[in-house]
Amino acid sequence: MKILIVDDSTAMRMIVKKTLRLAGFEGHELSEQDDGAKALAAIKASKPDLVLSDWNMPNMTGMQLLEALTADGIKLTFGFITTEATPDMRAKAVGAGAKFLISKPFTPESFKEHLGAHIR
Repeated sequence: MKILIVDDSTAMRMIVKKTLRLAGFEGHELSEQDDGAKALAAIKASKPDLVLSDWNMPNMTGMQLLEALTADGIKLTFGFITTEATPDMRAKAVGAGAKFLISKPFTPESFKEHLGAHIR
């Protein structure tokens, strides 16, 4: 499975990769981008199965990325990993097509809970 991690923080991308391993999701092809605009180009080029995106990023936010994917008819599993975890934000994410929203700080257990149905 191809997984794209999108976050403007290099440290956070490293933490997400480590947490994926700790949650038992090793062995997948991982790639990363540091903003939504670069991620959109990468998605069109490499067609990942799953996108794990931050909400707030420069150039193109995670929500703008999800909306652009939907507008282009690109179907994939998309989820947010963000500090923005209010009920309103969760509803907005799901309404836009996100499959899940994982709150920061997260744990391997929260990854297992939210990603288990999406990563094989």
